[in-house]
Amino acid sequence: MTLLAPVLQRYFTDYAHGQRDLSPNTVAAYRDTWRLLIKHVTATTNVPADKLDLDMLDAQAVSGFLDHLQAQRGNSARTRNARLTAIRAVLAFALPDHPEHAGTITRVLAIPARRSPDPVLQFLTLEETGTLLAATDPSTWTGRRDHALLTLAVQTGLRISELTSLTTSDIHLGTGPHVTCLGKGRRRRATPLTPVTVAVLNGYLTERLARKGTALFPGPAGQHLSRDALEHRLARYLAIAAATCPSLAAKHVTMHSLRHSAAMNLLAAGVDIAVISLWLGHRHTASSDAYLHADMAIKQAAIDRTRPPDIAPGTYRPEPRILAWLSSL
Repeated sequence: MTLLAPVLQRYFTDYAHGQRDLSPNTVAAYRDTWRLLIKHVTATTNVPADKLDLDMLDAQAVSGFLDHLQAQRGNSARTRNARLTAIRAVLAFALPDHPEHAGTITRVLAIPARRSPDPVLQFLTLEETGTLLAATDPSTWTGRRDHALLTLAVQTGLRISELTSLTTSDIHLGTGPHVTCLGKGRRRRATPLTPVTVAVLNGYLTERLARKGTALFPGPAGQHLSRDALEHRLARYLAIAAATCPSLAAKHVTMHSLRHSAAMNLLAAGVDIAVISLWLGHRHTASSDAYLHADMAIKQAAIDRTRPPDIAPGTYRPEPRILAWLSSL
Protein backbone atom coordinates (compact mmCIF):
# COMPACT_ATOMS: atom_id res chain seq x y z
CA MET A 1 0.00 0.00 0.00
CA THR A 2 1.23 3.50 -0.91
CA LEU A 3 -0.46 6.42 0.78
CA LEU A 4 -1.30 9.38 -1.40
CA ALA A 5 -0.07 12.09 1.01
CA PRO A 6 3.70 11.45 0.57
CA VAL A 7 3.30 11.53 -3.22
CA LEU A 8 1.51 14.87 -3.13
CA GLN A 9 4.06 16.28 -0.71
CA ARG A 10 6.99 15.33 -2.94
CA TYR A 11 5.28 16.66 -6.04
CA PHE A 12 4.28 20.06 -4.67
CA THR A 13 7.33 20.75 -2.49
CA ASP A 14 10.17 19.25 -4.53
CA TYR A 15 9.11 18.60 -8.11
CA ALA A 16 6.70 21.45 -8.99
CA HIS A 17 8.90 24.18 -7.52
CA GLY A 18 12.39 22.74 -7.51
CA GLN A 19 12.53 20.85 -10.81
CA ARG A 20 9.71 22.09 -13.02
CA ASP A 21 9.64 25.66 -11.62
CA LEU A 22 5.92 25.84 -12.38
CA SER A 23 4.27 29.23 -12.13
CA PRO A 24 2.31 30.07 -8.96
CA ASN A 25 -0.93 30.04 -10.97
CA THR A 26 -0.27 26.54 -12.28
CA VAL A 27 0.65 25.25 -8.82
CA ALA A 28 -2.50 26.80 -7.37
CA ALA A 29 -4.68 25.26 -10.09
CA TYR A 30 -3.17 21.80 -9.54
CA ARG A 31 -3.51 22.16 -5.78
CA ASP A 32 -7.19 23.10 -6.01
CA THR A 33 -7.86 20.15 -8.33
CA TRP A 34 -6.39 17.68 -5.87
CA ARG A 35 -8.29 19.22 -2.97
CA LEU A 36 -11.54 18.77 -4.88
CA LEU A 37 -10.62 15.23 -5.93
CA ILE A 38 -9.70 14.13 -2.40
CA LYS A 39 -12.91 15.61 -0.97
CA HIS A 40 -14.96 13.81 -3.63
CA VAL A 41 -13.26 10.44 -3.06
CA THR A 42 -13.55 10.66 0.74
CA ALA A 43 -17.23 11.54 0.41
CA THR A 44 -17.94 8.57 -1.88
CA THR A 45 -15.79 5.99 -0.09
CA ASN A 46 -15.94 7.18 3.56
CA VAL A 47 -12.15 6.73 3.74
CA PRO A 48 -10.34 9.55 5.62
CA ALA A 49 -8.18 11.77 3.44
CA ASP A 50 -4.94 10.78 5.18
CA LYS A 51 -5.71 7.10 4.55
CA LEU A 52 -6.26 7.35 0.81
CA ASP A 53 -4.13 4.98 -1.24
CA LEU A 54 -3.05 5.39 -4.86
CA ASP A 55 -5.06 2.32 -5.81
CA MET A 56 -8.23 4.08 -4.66
CA LEU A 57 -7.71 6.69 -7.40
CA ASP A 58 -8.53 4.34 -10.22
CA ALA A 59 -10.08 5.24 -13.57
CA GLN A 60 -13.59 4.75 -12.22
CA ALA A 61 -13.03 7.12 -9.28
CA VAL A 62 -11.39 9.79 -11.43
CA SER A 63 -14.06 9.53 -14.14
CA GLY A 64 -16.73 9.84 -11.46
CA PHE A 65 -15.03 12.96 -10.15
CA LEU A 66 -14.85 14.51 -13.63
CA ASP A 67 -18.55 13.76 -14.21
CA HIS A 68 -19.29 15.32 -10.83
CA LEU A 69 -17.55 18.52 -11.90
CA GLN A 70 -19.77 18.90 -14.94
CA ALA A 71 -23.05 17.60 -13.51
CA GLN A 72 -22.96 19.02 -9.98
CA ARG A 73 -20.58 21.97 -10.13
CA GLY A 74 -21.57 23.13 -13.60
CA ASN A 75 -17.99 23.14 -14.92
CA SER A 76 -17.41 23.40 -18.65
CA ALA A 77 -15.63 20.74 -20.68
CA ARG A 78 -12.53 22.96 -20.78
CA THR A 79 -12.46 23.17 -16.97
CA ARG A 80 -12.98 19.42 -16.77
CA ASN A 81 -10.03 18.85 -19.08
CA ALA A 82 -7.85 21.24 -17.06
CA ARG A 83 -8.65 19.26 -13.89
CA LEU A 84 -7.79 16.03 -15.69
CA THR A 85 -4.43 17.52 -16.72
CA ALA A 86 -3.66 18.32 -13.06
CA ILE A 87 -4.49 14.75 -12.01
CA ARG A 88 -2.38 13.27 -14.79
CA ALA A 89 0.60 15.46 -13.87
CA VAL A 90 0.84 14.13 -10.31
CA LEU A 91 0.16 10.50 -11.22
CA ALA A 92 2.69 10.57 -14.06
CA PHE A 93 5.23 11.88 -11.53
CA ALA A 94 4.39 9.03 -9.12
CA LEU A 95 4.50 6.23 -11.71
CA PRO A 96 8.30 5.62 -11.90
CA ASP A 97 8.61 5.35 -8.11
CA HIS A 98 5.57 3.11 -7.66
CA PRO A 99 5.51 0.44 -10.38
CA GLU A 100 3.21 -1.64 -8.17
CA HIS A 101 0.45 0.84 -9.06
CA ALA A 102 1.32 0.99 -12.75
CA GLY A 103 -1.92 -0.65 -13.87
CA THR A 104 -4.11 1.78 -11.95
CA ILE A 105 -2.13 4.86 -12.94
CA THR A 106 -1.84 4.04 -16.65
CA ARG A 107 -5.61 3.54 -16.89
CA VAL A 108 -6.14 6.99 -15.38
CA LEU A 109 -3.58 8.50 -17.76
CA ALA A 110 -5.54 6.94 -20.64
CA ILE A 111 -8.77 8.78 -19.76
CA PRO A 112 -9.49 10.93 -22.84
CA ALA A 113 -10.15 14.65 -22.69
CA ARG A 114 -13.73 15.72 -23.33
CA ARG A 115 -14.26 17.31 -26.73
CA SER A 116 -16.49 20.35 -26.92
CA PRO A 117 -17.40 23.06 -29.43
CA ASP A 118 -15.42 26.26 -29.24
CA PRO A 119 -17.22 28.85 -27.10
CA VAL A 120 -18.61 32.02 -28.65
CA LEU A 121 -16.04 34.79 -28.28
CA GLN A 122 -17.46 37.53 -26.08
CA PHE A 123 -16.08 41.04 -26.48
CA LEU A 124 -17.25 44.59 -25.96
CA THR A 125 -17.83 47.19 -28.65
CA LEU A 126 -16.35 50.67 -28.25
CA GLU A 127 -19.73 51.99 -27.10
CA GLU A 128 -20.12 49.21 -24.52
CA THR A 129 -16.57 49.75 -23.29
CA GLY A 130 -17.18 53.46 -22.82
CA THR A 131 -20.38 52.77 -20.89
CA LEU A 132 -18.61 50.27 -18.65
CA LEU A 133 -15.79 52.69 -17.82
CA ALA A 134 -18.30 55.45 -17.12
CA ALA A 135 -20.04 53.22 -14.56
CA THR A 136 -17.15 53.60 -12.09
CA ASP A 137 -17.54 56.23 -9.37
CA PRO A 138 -14.88 58.97 -9.67
CA SER A 139 -15.82 60.42 -6.27
CA THR A 140 -14.35 57.45 -4.33
CA TRP A 141 -10.86 55.94 -4.13
CA THR A 142 -12.23 52.51 -5.04
CA GLY A 143 -14.02 53.90 -8.07
CA ARG A 144 -10.90 55.70 -9.30
CA ARG A 145 -8.82 52.57 -8.77
CA ASP A 146 -11.29 50.42 -10.67
CA HIS A 147 -11.51 52.96 -13.51
CA ALA A 148 -7.72 52.84 -13.93
CA LEU A 149 -7.74 49.03 -13.72
CA LEU A 150 -10.47 48.57 -16.34
CA THR A 151 -8.90 51.18 -18.63
CA LEU A 152 -5.58 49.34 -18.51
CA ALA A 153 -7.26 45.95 -19.01
CA VAL A 154 -9.25 47.02 -22.08
CA GLN A 155 -6.29 48.76 -23.73
CA THR A 156 -3.54 46.22 -23.05
CA GLY A 157 -5.44 42.92 -23.01
CA LEU A 158 -3.53 41.65 -19.97
CA ARG A 159 -4.73 38.40 -18.43
CA ILE A 160 -6.44 38.62 -15.05
CA SER A 161 -3.46 36.90 -13.41
CA GLU A 162 -1.15 39.49 -14.97
CA LEU A 163 -3.31 42.37 -13.77
CA THR A 164 -3.51 41.11 -10.19
CA SER A 165 0.28 40.68 -9.96
CA LEU A 166 1.23 44.16 -11.23
CA THR A 167 3.20 46.47 -8.97
CA THR A 168 3.73 50.21 -9.19
CA SER A 169 7.23 49.60 -10.63
CA ASP A 170 5.72 47.78 -13.63
CA ILE A 171 4.20 51.00 -15.01
CA HIS A 172 6.53 53.25 -17.03
CA LEU A 173 4.95 56.57 -18.06
CA GLY A 174 8.00 58.45 -19.36
CA THR A 175 9.30 58.27 -22.92
CA GLY A 176 7.76 55.25 -24.63
CA PRO A 177 5.12 54.56 -21.93
CA HIS A 178 4.47 50.87 -21.35
CA VAL A 179 3.57 48.24 -18.77
CA THR A 180 5.69 45.14 -18.15
CA CYS A 181 4.35 41.86 -16.83
CA LEU A 182 5.35 38.25 -16.30
CA GLY A 183 2.85 36.31 -18.37
CA LYS A 184 1.84 32.74 -18.99
CA GLY A 185 4.75 30.34 -19.26
CA ARG A 186 6.96 32.83 -17.37
CA ARG A 187 7.33 34.93 -20.51
CA ARG A 188 7.98 38.60 -19.73
CA ARG A 189 6.63 41.18 -22.16
CA ALA A 190 6.14 44.93 -22.43
CA THR A 191 2.90 46.41 -23.76
CA PRO A 192 2.71 50.03 -25.02
CA LEU A 193 0.22 52.44 -23.45
CA THR A 194 -1.93 54.91 -25.38
CA PRO A 195 -2.08 58.61 -24.43
CA VAL A 196 -5.55 58.11 -22.96
CA THR A 197 -4.37 55.28 -20.71
CA VAL A 198 -1.28 57.27 -19.72
CA ALA A 199 -3.44 60.21 -18.67
CA VAL A 200 -5.67 57.97 -16.54
CA LEU A 201 -2.71 56.21 -14.90
CA ASN A 202 -0.85 59.48 -14.26
CA GLY A 203 -3.72 60.81 -12.20
CA TYR A 204 -4.25 57.48 -10.48
CA LEU A 205 -0.59 56.89 -9.55
CA THR A 206 -0.32 60.30 -7.91
CA GLU A 207 -2.93 59.15 -5.42
CA ARG A 208 -1.83 55.51 -5.32
CA LEU A 209 1.77 56.17 -4.27
CA ALA A 210 0.55 57.85 -1.08
CA ARG A 211 -0.92 54.54 0.09
CA LYS A 212 0.85 51.52 1.55
CA GLY A 213 1.94 48.45 -0.36
CA THR A 214 3.46 47.97 -3.80
CA ALA A 215 0.48 46.43 -5.62
CA LEU A 216 -0.61 48.60 -8.53
CA PHE A 217 -4.28 47.95 -7.76
CA PRO A 218 -4.35 47.24 -4.02
CA GLY A 219 -7.05 46.05 -1.67
CA PRO A 220 -7.92 47.78 1.62
CA ALA A 221 -4.74 46.59 3.35
CA GLY A 222 -2.44 47.32 0.39
CA GLN A 223 -2.40 43.70 -0.78
CA HIS A 224 -2.85 42.48 -4.33
CA LEU A 225 -6.49 41.99 -5.31
CA SER A 226 -7.63 38.42 -5.93
CA ARG A 227 -9.10 37.12 -9.17
CA ASP A 228 -12.50 36.80 -7.50
CA ALA A 229 -12.31 40.42 -6.33
CA LEU A 230 -11.72 41.64 -9.88
CA GLU A 231 -14.59 39.59 -11.28
CA HIS A 232 -16.84 40.84 -8.47
CA ARG A 233 -15.99 44.48 -9.21
CA LEU A 234 -16.52 43.96 -12.93
CA ALA A 235 -19.94 42.34 -12.36
CA ARG A 236 -20.99 45.33 -10.25
CA TYR A 237 -20.11 47.84 -12.97
CA LEU A 238 -21.69 45.70 -15.68
CA ALA A 239 -24.98 45.79 -13.78
CA ILE A 240 -24.79 49.59 -13.62
CA ALA A 241 -23.77 49.97 -17.27
CA ALA A 242 -26.50 47.60 -18.53
CA ALA A 243 -29.13 50.11 -17.40
CA THR A 244 -28.03 52.54 -20.12
CA CYS A 245 -26.54 50.02 -22.58
CA PRO A 246 -29.00 47.08 -22.93
CA SER A 247 -26.68 45.09 -25.21
CA LEU A 248 -24.41 44.42 -22.22
CA ALA A 249 -27.17 42.52 -20.46
CA ALA A 250 -27.24 39.95 -23.27
CA LYS A 251 -23.52 39.19 -22.96
CA HIS A 252 -21.63 37.00 -20.48
CA VAL A 253 -18.75 39.35 -19.74
CA THR A 254 -15.74 38.42 -17.60
CA MET A 255 -12.31 39.95 -17.14
CA HIS A 256 -11.12 37.71 -19.99
CA SER A 257 -13.75 39.36 -22.22
CA LEU A 258 -11.84 42.63 -21.79
CA ARG A 259 -8.77 40.84 -23.15
CA HIS A 260 -10.81 39.76 -26.17
CA SER A 261 -12.03 43.34 -26.56
CA ALA A 262 -8.45 44.63 -26.75
CA ALA A 263 -7.63 42.10 -29.45
CA MET A 264 -10.74 42.94 -31.47
CA ASN A 265 -9.96 46.67 -31.27
CA LEU A 266 -6.49 46.00 -32.67
CA LEU A 267 -7.91 43.82 -35.42
CA ALA A 268 -10.47 46.47 -36.37
CA ALA A 269 -7.63 48.99 -36.62
CA GLY A 270 -5.94 46.81 -39.23
CA VAL A 271 -3.19 45.35 -37.03
CA ASP A 272 -1.79 42.07 -38.37
CA ILE A 273 -2.92 38.97 -36.48
CA ALA A 274 0.72 37.97 -35.83
CA VAL A 275 1.32 41.29 -34.06
CA ILE A 276 -1.86 40.80 -32.02
CA SER A 277 -0.59 37.37 -30.97
CA LEU A 278 2.67 38.91 -29.74
CA TRP A 279 0.73 41.73 -28.05
CA LEU A 280 -1.35 39.24 -26.05
CA GLY A 281 1.62 37.04 -25.16
CA HIS A 282 0.49 33.96 -27.09
CA ARG A 283 3.11 31.27 -27.62
CA HIS A 284 1.66 30.40 -31.05
CA THR A 285 0.03 32.76 -33.54
CA ALA A 286 -2.71 30.17 -34.14
CA SER A 287 -4.05 31.05 -30.69
CA SER A 288 -5.22 34.38 -32.13
CA ASP A 289 -7.12 32.87 -35.07
CA ALA A 290 -10.33 32.95 -33.03
CA TYR A 291 -10.42 36.73 -33.40
CA LEU A 292 -10.49 36.41 -37.18
CA HIS A 293 -13.53 34.14 -36.90
CA ALA A 294 -15.26 36.55 -34.51
CA ASP A 295 -14.80 39.65 -36.67
CA MET A 296 -17.90 39.92 -38.86
CA ALA A 297 -16.44 42.98 -40.63
CA ILE A 298 -13.66 40.84 -42.10
CA LYS A 299 -16.17 38.25 -43.25
CA GLN A 300 -18.42 40.94 -44.73
CA ALA A 301 -15.47 42.45 -46.61
CA ALA A 302 -14.66 39.01 -48.00
CA ILE A 303 -18.17 38.41 -49.29
CA ASP A 304 -18.30 41.92 -50.75
CA ARG A 305 -15.32 41.01 -52.94
CA THR A 306 -16.98 37.90 -54.38
CA ARG A 307 -18.79 37.82 -57.72
CA PRO A 308 -22.59 37.45 -57.60
CA PRO A 309 -23.70 34.19 -59.30
CA ASP A 310 -25.68 35.99 -62.05
CA ILE A 311 -22.68 38.01 -63.27
CA ALA A 312 -20.56 36.54 -66.09
CA PRO A 313 -16.83 36.30 -65.42
CA GLY A 314 -14.45 38.69 -67.19
CA THR A 315 -13.55 42.36 -67.22
CA TYR A 316 -16.57 44.62 -66.88
CA ARG A 317 -17.20 46.95 -69.82
CA PRO A 318 -20.16 49.32 -69.59
CA GLU A 319 -22.56 49.57 -72.50
CA PRO A 320 -22.29 52.57 -74.82
CA ARG A 321 -24.47 55.40 -73.54
CA ILE A 322 -26.86 55.25 -76.46
CA LEU A 323 -27.53 51.54 -75.93
CA ALA A 324 -27.92 52.01 -72.17
CA TRP A 325 -30.42 54.81 -72.87
CA LEU A 326 -32.41 52.61 -75.24
CA SER A 327 -32.42 49.77 -72.72
CA SER A 328 -33.88 52.07 -70.10
CA LEU A 329 -36.93 52.99 -72.23
